[in-house]
Amino acid sequence: MFENLRFELSRKRIANKAVADLIGCTQKTLDNKMNGVTEFTLSEMWLISDNLLPEFDLRYLFKRSAAAAKAV
Repeated sequence: MFENLRFELSRKRIANKAVADLIGCTQKTLDNKMNGVTEFTLSEMWLISDNLLPEFDLRYLFKRSAAAAKAV
């Protein structure tokens, strides 16, 4: 769902475990958030942006893919 976020995390070789630890959830919960099953909170989005990917705009990182946007 969040293709830009996935791409930039993988490009910087940031593991999902590191993201999950940062926002205080399990890897399964992070998977659910990344797949759009559950929502990221705004504070989680800021934590990821500020601490892991500060060079990118929040809107870019959390832009929903076209297919996901139609489903919502």
